[in-house]
Amino acid sequence: PVTAGAIVVPYGHVIGNEKWRGSEVAQRLQGKVRLIFEDGLGLVDFHLSNKTCILFISEADLVAGDEFKRRLVKFRNASSLRGIVIVEKTQISDQYYSGVQKLVVLELGMVLLPVANQGEASQLIIQLVSFCVREQSRDRGSNPFLGRQRAPPPEPAVLQALQRIPAVGRTKALLLLQRFGSIHRLCNASSEELEQVVGQTVAQQIYTF
Repeated sequence: PVTAGAIVVPYGHVIGNEKWRGSEVAQRLQGKVRLIFEDGLGLVDFHLSNKTCILFISEADLVAGDEFKRRLVKFRNASSLRGIVIVEKTQISDQYYSGVQKLVVLELGMVLLPVANQGEASQLIIQLVSFCVREQSRDRGSNPFLGRQRAPPPEPAVLQALQRIPAVGRTKALLLLQRFGSIHRLCNASSEELEQVVGQTVAQQIYTF
């Protein structure tokens, strides 16, 4: 149902699930990226070029019940692809957000990015596509010996997710990623481990969040 590994996405392209044809997200992506629609993407809404895919949870999905949760769990269990969950967080769906956050970040270990509407979602996808293109250009032109000495820069989506935690700016987010490596490991860190990186006050705020 995920078609993991079966889809090869050229750099600068996005493959979108046919159900999004004519949507606001699709209209805003047109002209900014090369958008191709495909049937049979199963659980995934958008495929990007570095084995990353987007699962979009709309306001309607949140209000309708638990079907979206089953979709996320199926994806996590069946796919080796890197999944980013974009969730439409509005006044109507806000009451459901903490439950989604717990499932996606703590239980499934995936990246969760809230957006206010489909327009914001399209901007986020465009940023991720740009990052994929830059990443490929750097890999193609880099010295293989120098490359081994440098850790790859964190993805902008991951940095944005961390900066949504109270009292965490870009610098602290970079320090936390350098220390823990992933959001999943950060979520499982003790307050003592967090203190070593950002100090007691901020560590407590992160741990509570």
